[in-house]
This record gives sequence, structure tokens and C-alpha cells, in this order.
Amino acid sequence: GTTFECDLLLDINCQIYNLREGDKITLVLASTLNLDGSADDHENYAPNAGEPTLADNYEYVMHGRVFEVDYKKDDVIHISASFGGLLMRLTGDQRHLSAIQPDMRLYVLIKKD
Repeated sequence: GTTFECDLLLDINCQIYNLREGDKITLVLASTLNLDGSADDHENYAPNAGEPTLADNYEYVMHGRVFEVDYKKDDVIHISASFGGLLMRLTGDQRHLSAIQPDMRLYVLIKKD
């Protein structure tokens, strides 16, 4: 990444969203899609019809669960999450990733720059 100096490995469904090597993207990790920051019901997410959400500003959105948070030396953290079998491995400085906890539900939102 260019903003938080993180390394990201992320599976995506390339049948519905295509990325090519060299594409610049904006990627956001969020615990809610509500624009006011209020908590989601992660069991039955159903936005109110006509009400805008964070997802409206992105092209590709996945919902998943963090299954491993591994603290390494030099304040490095490895975070692993699954999005319906599509996996993410995020490695970076604990300062930027400390809010992500084991068993946390989160969204990955992506758009091409």
C-alpha cells in the first residue's frame, strides 16, 4: 500500500470484478456500512431502501470475519480474514491496524482509482 505501508494479499471474485497488475485501487476496511458509523447487524444486513451507505462509493464490497491476528516483532501485525472463502492476509504496523481484532466482522470495499 502507498498510504499505510501495508502488504495485502486478497482473493477476489474475478468473474465479477477484474483487477490487473499495476491497477491502482482504493481499499477500505470498515466495521460498518452506515455513513453515521453506527453498528451493523452483521447477521442480517439489509440497508433501508433509498438510504445511502458506504458501499455506494465503491465498486466491489465483501463482508467477512477476521480469523487470526498475529503480533510479530518490531510492532508488525498479520491479520487473516475470510470473506465466504475468499481470503485476505494483511501485514503492517500495529499503529495502523490495532482496531482490527480476532473474530471481528468487517467489510472490504474496493474501487479503481
